[in-house]
Amino acid sequence: MFKELYNKTIKLAGHKRSKSILGFISFIESFIFPIPPDVLIIPMTIARKQEWIKIALVATVGSVLGACLGYFIGYVFFNEIGLKIFEIYGVDDASFLKDRVSSEGGVIAWITLLAIAGFSPVPFKLLTITSGFIHFNLFYFIIISLLTRGSRFFLIAFLIGNFGPAMKKVIEKKLIKFSFILSLILIGFAFVIYKFLNNFISQI
Repeated sequence: MFKELYNKTIKLAGHKRSKSILGFISFIESFIFPIPPDVLIIPMTIARKQEWIKIALVATVGSVLGACLGYFIGYVFFNEIGLKIFEIYGVDDASFLKDRVSSEGGVIAWITLLAIAGFSPVPFKLLTITSGFIHFNLFYFIIISLLTRGSRFFLIAFLIGNFGPAMKKVIEKKLIKFSFILSLILIGFAFVIYKFLNNFISQI
């Protein structure tokens, strides 16, 4: 099922309205769709190298807006919709995510999970919904979503747009290792921003 869906998604990269489709898939992937936007970003950027910034921007905006909807689902409709989405991904008990995010030091725990989401057994969509469910700070949520998703999409589009199809094989083979290193960098960066904002707010 997922293989067939994956192949159909790739075919959409050649559609004349591929950017709109990319925005839509990036949007729904943040709260329910199983196929990541990278599947479209890579072939689209190979075909239109000069538009790599625009392609990455569309994916980032769509993904963050979708993350906000996932947050809203968790905030308002967790029992009615959120739990059903969790069940689709084989998660019957969401308490393990709730405990990690709502415990002491939960901001950093959430940042860590979010930064590696999509490259681990914890999909990004589960974190967006859980964040709404526990009423996680919305401002931090949007900033970290923008940082993590934007960095990922812009980096992939940049590499493909500037180094061509040869980079496609490298990204596909090294994606997990590369993403892990990037995630560590993002975690450190996000931690610095979090500390800065905390200090700034405390001085107001």
